[in-house]
Amino acid sequence: MAAWKQIVFALVVLLVASAAWLRFYPGAPDVLARLGIDWAHAATPPAETAAGNAKQGGNRNSGQQVNVVALPAISATINDRLQAIGTGRANASVTVNPYSTGRLAELLVQSGAHVDKGQLIATLDSDTEVIAQDRAKLALQDAQAKLDRVKSLQASNAATAVAVADAQVILANAKLALRDAELALQRRSIPAPIAGTVGILPISAGNYVTSQSAIATLDDRSSILVDFSVPERFAAAVKVGAQLSATPIANPNKAYTGTVSAIDNHIDEKSRTLLVKATIANPADSLRAGMSFGITMKFPGDSYPAVSPLAILWGSDGAYVWAVEDGKAKRVPVRIIQRNTETVLIDAEIDSGDMVVTEGTQNVSEGGAVRIADEEQRAVDAEGS
Repeated sequence: MAAWKQIVFALVVLLVASAAWLRFYPGAPDVLARLGIDWAHAATPPAETAAGNAKQGGNRNSGQQVNVVALPAISATINDRLQAIGTGRANASVTVNPYSTGRLAELLVQSGAHVDKGQLIATLDSDTEVIAQDRAKLALQDAQAKLDRVKSLQASNAATAVAVADAQVILANAKLALRDAELALQRRSIPAPIAGTVGILPISAGNYVTSQSAIATLDDRSSILVDFSVPERFAAAVKVGAQLSATPIANPNKAYTGTVSAIDNHIDEKSRTLLVKATIANPADSLRAGMSFGITMKFPGDSYPAVSPLAILWGSDGAYVWAVEDGKAKRVPVRIIQRNTETVLIDAEIDSGDMVVTEGTQNVSEGGAVRIADEEQRAVDAEGS
């Protein structure tokens, strides 16, 4: 086929497709009008225009009222409640290890006992350290005596200032040696670093331990910390100090009041959640580390108009509804926020209480007169009540 024939054939196919689109696509004239092609409306046959108007509510100039069913829009709030699952842990938890190696001589606490900060938990064998301390004390006494003798000799010019300085250095080293021996002896006793409750003891007296051996675990349960994650849409709403309700999963009839004590500084990229820490007072010691909690938080939320799902219609420019103002229909564009079972939350110029058409929308036109079915009956019922 010659090139000019191919071009002519392509143009014919394009014209036929354009005519079919203009004839059968309802929104074609509006699209062309937005593009500045005003002759598209003139190109539409009068019979078809009348048929199209009949589908959208008949002749707009007829002035006849159209019977419709309408319901008032209501106000609904979303993002006003947060529910999450959190895990509790002790306010402070410490695993106690000895400073040095040796034989565990005595355990001074039992599992489940409460200890105060600084209370002794266990002791290691300390014979060697006691001997070292005594030796350091003797060395200190000898250094002090030597310094006294040198000073007395210096008074009679029998000793030089250098000898006195050397004796003073020896005395200072002896004091340091005594402090070192006392510290080594002190570290043979293992105190509690925090106040708390002793867990199950993993070791017994007589065992040989090192600095890596766990002697006991201590949990400070005066308050419980609960870690939970919140969706990123609540990230800006959660604040330190905000109150929340925590319900133990194992005991749903008991609820505790807590506060947000810490918020992480970034959103987790994998889960798209924000880590939050809450503090719950535990004066009765009824809560334990590791318990799971149901967390509930309340926020002001975002309020939107809510209409019946039957009121939502779609056109070439998106979703819209028919609102009734002073007995006339008005087309209002909407943006759908959330779909629920009985309502649809929308972002539109609609206030709570405005009447929105739910049935009979096929007969409604812009500015057309409408009559809400059973409206007079409802007015009579209201007056009678």
